[in-house]
Amino acid sequence: MSAKKSAEVLIDGRVYNLSGYEEEGYLQKVASYINSKLAEFKDFDEYKHLSQDLRNVLLEINIADDYFKAKDLAEKYESDITEKDKNIYDLKHELIGNKLEIEDLQKKVASLENDKTELLKNKEKLEASLEDALLGPVDSSDGD
Repeated sequence: MSAKKSAEVLIDGRVYNLSGYEEEGYLQKVASYINSKLAEFKDFDEYKHLSQDLRNVLLEINIADDYFKAKDLAEKYESDITEKDKNIYDLKHELIGNKLEIEDLQKKVASLENDKTELLKNKEKLEASLEDALLGPVDSSDGD
């Protein structure tokens, strides 16, 4: 486990010493986020007239709201990633099936080409036999 770290941060004009296992940059980022939330509220005149307790509750509610929205978004992204991973798996499986089918079809085409060649040879032999039967054997020596 990492060692605890601490950092001085400025929140709403006051210096706080935060400690945790995160880096100082992260702790400063957290403080900056809180300051930006406070700045959003300070833009509203009504906020200035509220008690400090109510201001703190509003800040906490807004931070919780941001948290739950970010969490929902992260879950949606995780769900999207899971769905896309499943789709990729299905597509890879389909691709492998298609490759096997293509290989099988290529073998069938090659077999049919061989059959065609054999049939053409047999056709030539049959045509030659038919010609011999109809015309008689052809003597290549014409008695020259």
